[in-house]
Amino acid sequence: MSEDISKNQYSADSIQALEGMEHVRMRPSMYIGDVGTRGLHHLVYEVIDNSIDEALAGHCDKITVTINEDNSITTEDNGRGIPVGLHKKEGVSALEVVMTKIGAGGKFDKDSYKVSGGLHGVGVSCVNALSSHLRATVHREGKVWEQEYERGKAMYPVKSIGTTNKRGTIVTFKPDSEIFTQTLEYSYETLASRMRELSYLNKGITVVITDKRAKDESGDYFEETFYSEEGLSEFIRYLDETREPIMKSVIAFEGEKNGVPVEVAMIYNKSYAENLHSYVNNINTHEGGTHLTGFRRGLTHTLKKYADESGMLDKLKFDIAGDDFREGLTAIISVKVAEPQFEGQTKTKLGNREVSSSVSQAVSEMLTDYLEENPDDAKTIVQKVILAAQARHAAQKAREMVQRKTVMSIGGLPGKLSDCSEQDPTKCEVFLVEGDSAGGTAKQGRDRAFQAILPLRGKILNVEKAMQHKVFENEEIKNIFTALGVTIGTEEDSKALNLSKLRYHKIVIMCDADIDGSHISTLILTFFFRYMKELIECGHIFIATPPLYLVKKGQKKQYAWNDKERDDIVDKFGGSAGVQRYKGLGEMNATQLWDTTMNPEFRTLRQVQIDNGTEADRIFSMLMGDDVPPRREFIEKNAVYANIDA
Repeated sequence: MSEDISKNQYSADSIQALEGMEHVRMRPSMYIGDVGTRGLHHLVYEVIDNSIDEALAGHCDKITVTINEDNSITTEDNGRGIPVGLHKKEGVSALEVVMTKIGAGGKFDKDSYKVSGGLHGVGVSCVNALSSHLRATVHREGKVWEQEYERGKAMYPVKSIGTTNKRGTIVTFKPDSEIFTQTLEYSYETLASRMRELSYLNKGITVVITDKRAKDESGDYFEETFYSEEGLSEFIRYLDETREPIMKSVIAFEGEKNGVPVEVAMIYNKSYAENLHSYVNNINTHEGGTHLTGFRRGLTHTLKKYADESGMLDKLKFDIAGDDFREGLTAIISVKVAEPQFEGQTKTKLGNREVSSSVSQAVSEMLTDYLEENPDDAKTIVQKVILAAQARHAAQKAREMVQRKTVMSIGGLPGKLSDCSEQDPTKCEVFLVEGDSAGGTAKQGRDRAFQAILPLRGKILNVEKAMQHKVFENEEIKNIFTALGVTIGTEEDSKALNLSKLRYHKIVIMCDADIDGSHISTLILTFFFRYMKELIECGHIFIATPPLYLVKKGQKKQYAWNDKERDDIVDKFGGSAGVQRYKGLGEMNATQLWDTTMNPEFRTLRQVQIDNGTEADRIFSMLMGDDVPPRREFIEKNAVYANIDA
């Protein structure tokens, strides 16, 4: 009895005091978000943040990122180089302190960095802790210094390995397979997108990315160089390249207000979407914050004042709302804050109150000057606002119809919805299925306890090119709202989504594995991105992956999801195997669809995530907008099975 008591006793000896690097390895998600694809790429961003901070301080103008053949990463800058002298308190080189101590770094010294993105000081040491091997090479004061680490621990003291006339820091690291168990493969597109973004946010800096895993037609490694002369104005033109502007030029402001450096660029286009992208010290604050509040206030106040004075609102029978001033607007707000207060370690929402007035003043000045100097554009913008107000008024009526239908009892659910019996939304999933035929098969094959089926008729409305009230009047979209149980629009925020009534925590898009199916999936994703983005951000949206082939030989059969798998299976079966190509979900019987695509034990669901909000906005606009050439180029570059018609 006494032995059992001693085993379960909770005493001082029971408390584990983990050192910083050990804690990073035990709880990596606390530091980098997750240990999947997103966290893997976050390691690169943490290292690059150090180089960008050098650039912000005026000591660096070139940064290179290389994806090596083994998926290790090498970053290099021409900054001052991390100090290598003896750190008095720690008794070792400052380089070793920076690389092995959580919370160490020059960013806490205001004399070293006035502005910094990696505020919490966990950056490069965190990367070191989560890497199986890291090598830091410093070119500083005529010498080359080096130190290597294994899982965050120094292999030897910092040593001089030669002389140099260069300066800067080179870091090569290999993510640890013990930590990143899902994948160790870097996406060139994801990293290139972030490097492009950084070049726009920090004009005058050259950022080069090289992929040594692939070569171009001439046999050289695939490489891109990003450099921006104009900064945010160029960024706006890049984001809006597939939208038609309604004004002559980008409206831009760059300067300092109340001690806060503010940079803003904006343009109105013929679309119906509002696209605001905000940054603090190069960090994409996708949840907004005080800088975004300041932008909205400055925009609304200045445009409202101009519209009132112009007399163009005199005949309008209802008030203009804040949303009306932002329809068809693409804007980027970038501020540099010495001591930013972020909500949470993820740094997605700025809390500094003083920033709001700084941005508001900057926007008011910028916009007032532009409207006075460009009266034709000013008139066009106000006309756009009036049309938006009229459309909002019509959309409100259409939305109220959706709300009434949504809040009804179970009898108010769409007639085509085959619901599940489980009442706990966290255990329920709904499949949005293309067409009645596939919907019928899915209904037969599903597990009725927790799986619901909602067949969609044909291709849903392309919301990228539709006015808001047309979206809410669309029957298929109304069915989606009603089936999910969510409502859109509150008194505080007319675009907020009420997720408290969400009836399914897994929403699965299940379409044919062909071009039409991909188009329908993209239409549905565009709808979710523009009108229900919170569902994506909260991890509720998934895409099913039905097989393309069934390979059979005698009693043996196996499914294949691509051409290579098909060929490998045929070889494994010894040739002369029968191959059935599934043109659509309707060609499978209920058992096959359950076995391959719906059974949680064997299926593969791809969770939809937004890695880069600005790039996602640009791609949806390009894919679903009116401009054909960029879309054709994108499909030719990325499609696996597309046949492009001339």
